[in-house]
Amino acid sequence: MLFRSKILELSNMKKTIWALMDDRAGSVGQAKGIFPVIEDEFEIIEKKIVYNRLAALPNMLRGKTLIGVNRKESSSLKNEPFPDAVLSISRRTAPIALWLKKASKGKTKIIQLMFPGKFGLKDIDLVIIPEHDRGKAEGDNLFYITGCAHRVSEKALEEARAKWETEFAKLPKPLTAVLVGGAIKKKPFTAENAEMLADAILNVHNQVSGSILITSSRRTGKEAEDIIMKKIGHIPAYTYLWGEKKDNPIMGFYACADRIIVTGDSVSMACEACGSGKPVLVFRGKNWLTPKHQRFVQSLYEGGFAVDIDGYDTEQTGAMKRLDPALEIGEKIKALF
Repeated sequence: MLFRSKILELSNMKKTIWALMDDRAGSVGQAKGIFPVIEDEFEIIEKKIVYNRLAALPNMLRGKTLIGVNRKESSSLKNEPFPDAVLSISRRTAPIALWLKKASKGKTKIIQLMFPGKFGLKDIDLVIIPEHDRGKAEGDNLFYITGCAHRVSEKALEEARAKWETEFAKLPKPLTAVLVGGAIKKKPFTAENAEMLADAILNVHNQVSGSILITSSRRTGKEAEDIIMKKIGHIPAYTYLWGEKKDNPIMGFYACADRIIVTGDSVSMACEACGSGKPVLVFRGKNWLTPKHQRFVQSLYEGGFAVDIDGYDTEQTGAMKRLDPALEIGEKIKALF
């Protein structure tokens, strides 16, 4: 009887996943979006990863090693027993995951978010790849999704609404959130694009009135930010501009806004916006987004998760679908065991 109860106890134990959490905020947000849908079956242990300058080397040169990891500032990765699985959240964490699988003699399965490059791809058990990256490789271990996982759940929105609703209550309704990204892949966010975005914001505001909730990023740049804010400065607004020292209200924006304007340069930010269930209007600009970003934005349009801000008409734009790929990803992870 004791032996049988021990067997039952072992069978009910959660499997462990080490999540390799580096300094990429977007990647960390994707990982945290998956946690709630798998935490019923897995114990998730976050491992802080801090890099040194060797992390910039191609993965082929880093190999299945810990080269590129600052061992003193990172969480320990050598404390056995090794986990049942490791969640690699970016290209730079992939060699670490491959090292863990090798060190565990194959016991540790690898779950990779985003395409990490072709090195070691066959040794990864599950690769979660956005549709806009389709065609880079082939294999039964590849699983394609629209966009990426994100942290914008119904629970997170409810909590954010309770926290921020009072803060935004004094603003005239409706509320339009504006999420401004910036430079990408050596393509600056130009003054011309800043002017175009400001005009697009004004076009929406002229149709709906109300107020805006606006945030910018490090990549926006001071010149572009100043152009936008000068042009829309007459509109009642709550601002959270790059460098401001106050609580980040972005989740409150998702929860309380009636619609969201987002620039198409940030996959993570756009997917979070589409996870809110609100109408999402994407700004693509001129000679700015890469072909990859254009494919990503198009996938949002085709999936019914967003529309182009150009020509936006409140009377013609109806409800949009909520983007939540974390549920699909969670099922694929559970199927590994």
